[in-house]
Amino acid sequence: MRYENIQILVLSTAALFILVTGFIIYFVILYRNKQIRNEQEKEQLQGRYRQEMLRAQIEMQEQTLTNISREIHDNISQVLSFVKLDLALTDGMAEPEKQQKVNNSRELLSQTINDLRNLSKSLSFEYIAVNGLVKTIETEVERVNNSGLLHLSISIEGASYSLGAQRELVLFRIFQEALNNTLKHGSAEHLKISLHYFDQLFNLTLEDDGAGFSTELSENQSGSGLKNMENRAALIGAVATIKSSPGNGCRIKVTLNPQEEQIYADGTYPNSPG
Repeated sequence: MRYENIQILVLSTAALFILVTGFIIYFVILYRNKQIRNEQEKEQLQGRYRQEMLRAQIEMQEQTLTNISREIHDNISQVLSFVKLDLALTDGMAEPEKQQKVNNSRELLSQTINDLRNLSKSLSFEYIAVNGLVKTIETEVERVNNSGLLHLSISIEGASYSLGAQRELVLFRIFQEALNNTLKHGSAEHLKISLHYFDQLFNLTLEDDGAGFSTELSENQSGSGLKNMENRAALIGAVATIKSSPGNGCRIKVTLNPQEEQIYADGTYPNSPG
């Protein structure tokens, strides 16, 4: 009887050992599979992030090329033609009048060179990385104001600081989209740009006095770009709020906590609300 009890004890111990070992192997496999899935999700996230950053850069360059084409056609080519005509009229002029014509032409050429330089600056992502968001937007404000198409004003509250090259690229692209929409559809005369820098908060606000629109209707319209702005803001851990109604212009506000994580290329997630 005692021998049978020993056998039962040995068998029970062996069964328990096998059962515990099986559970350990099961949980190891389960944990490993979870790790593999997390790695796959991280790789997919990294791929989406890189694609979105590249798309933002390409779109920014395309928008700037469009601006360059418009400026060359509507402004620079006309100025150069005027300079050419003005210089041709100097033949036979008295020396004082001729010198005045030459001086005026020199000033026009200098302004044209500055206009081309400002256009070329916003074409490069490196310009944003080196000069920062404020300087890049100020350059664009100067360009648009010189064109006479729209009056832009910019105000900055707080001491500006770097938000990171990726974040500033996306924020500048959102600014470009808003500006383009205002120029094309808003029938606006003025666009107010506000940048607020606080310790744990950054706000970019874009407000025009245009015709406005119904945000509910525009959500179903392709090409409105509103949903795209919201998605891009979320990509950098920000929240974009768009308010507009017919006859009341449009107001876009992007809120960001600079200390929160964003979806960087290493796959970290944002902690932003929403």
